[in-house]
Amino acid sequence: MYGEQIKNWRKQRNLSQDKLSKATGIPQKTISWIESNQGIENIQQCVMLADFYGISLDELIGREVKNNWL
Repeated sequence: MYGEQIKNWRKQRNLSQDKLSKATGIPQKTISWIESNQGIENIQQCVMLADFYGISLDELIGREVKNNWL
């Protein structure tokens, strides 16, 4: 699930939820909520996390992009 992927991104950088919260401005409680697959409050939080990690939104949530060109 996306929460596990987001948690993996944080752990790969040896960050606590508190440190990530301070770096992104996303409340620690919200980060915990996201990582436990309970939802994401808004797309802006996804953008903030992706920007922080320097990755795309697809990468952030572990989505593989497939070209379905006809």
